[in-house]
Amino acid sequence: MPMISSRGKTMPPSPIRKLVPFAEAARQDGRIIYHLNIGQPDIATPEIALNKIKSNNLKVIEYSHSAGIESYRRKLADYYKRWGISIDYTQLMVTTGGSEAIIFAFMTCFDPGDEVIVPEPFYANYNGFAVQAGIVIRPITSRIENGYALPAIAEFEKLITPRTKGILICNPNNPTGYLYSPAELHSLKDIIKQRNLYLFADEVYKEFCYDGQKFLSVMQLEGVDENVIVLDSISKRYSACGMRIGTLMSRNPRIMETALKFGQARLSPPTYGQIAAEAAIDTPPEYFRQVLEEYVQRRDLVVREISQIKGALCPTPKGAFYAPARLPIDDADHFCQWLLEEFEYKNQTVMLAPMTGFYATPGLGKNEVRIGYVLNVESLQKAMTCLKEALKVYPGRTS
Repeated sequence: MPMISSRGKTMPPSPIRKLVPFAEAARQDGRIIYHLNIGQPDIATPEIALNKIKSNNLKVIEYSHSAGIESYRRKLADYYKRWGISIDYTQLMVTTGGSEAIIFAFMTCFDPGDEVIVPEPFYANYNGFAVQAGIVIRPITSRIENGYALPAIAEFEKLITPRTKGILICNPNNPTGYLYSPAELHSLKDIIKQRNLYLFADEVYKEFCYDGQKFLSVMQLEGVDENVIVLDSISKRYSACGMRIGTLMSRNPRIMETALKFGQARLSPPTYGQIAAEAAIDTPPEYFRQVLEEYVQRRDLVVREISQIKGALCPTPKGAFYAPARLPIDDADHFCQWLLEEFEYKNQTVMLAPMTGFYATPGLGKNEVRIGYVLNVESLQKAMTCLKEALKVYPGRTS
């Protein structure tokens, strides 16, 4: 029998999606499932983007330029200028989702065996992207007790080896909802400059900052243009996950020239996705005001409900739309599966993401879950009620 590749064997399954078979079985049994396990918001995609697709009269759906449709890239550069990011359209390329942007960045900047330092917990698919590129993730642990703030730079220094080529952050963070402060970002700037490292920033959630907090892009850090790469996506911004349109951006011309070669190998990003994304840039500001107000209500509901549970801890997220929670449970993986296999409350249950899949250090996250507040307030309240009722009867409750 032909053998599967070592890379294929090493490729990790998604810890976010691994519970799907249990959810499907629960649904077939007739149970209502509140999906808080995945970053798929129920917020409506802007009409301006949907209408552009509906009214489109293309006779042939052609390849675009490998870097993306020029009119979209020009408009995208103007969009970033609204955020105080001065960028030329030639300094960004359109990718097939933010995922491809990360893969292209890794393939461009790393050789097999190189290392990247990533604060954990981190977006679980970084593991898969690292396997594809043949690189090694070196985790540096942030703690729920201080809201998952950036670890001290001295801790980063301890992890740097001759194979270390970069640091990767997600800001605002998935899965923690933490928003990095200007002081933290400037400390990262200092270390990448001193050590000649790349700084990759996944800034997919920048639209979602709460409580008057301001987002600062790494592209706004001075003196490190050669070191900085930004990875972005429209998936969360416009609640358009299925469009599969992302962005890779850098002022380093060698990075952009090299990344484009990988883009040429996959030919072009999706045409209809780009058409919709270009239209979506004109989404009225009122859309985002309403979305932010909705997410704040959802966030506050989740934090309030979790805080009422004896033995639970849920720091208030300052960004994104995830609330990490430490629960009085023995094993998050078992608990999340038990919710789908064995528990129901009024024929309802809730689907969560165990945080073990967001840590690279074995043993961490055993009693933590990620709650995506991606459902409307009414559904979210029902989901929190289910969670509270489940904890009353879960056989592995620890307090």
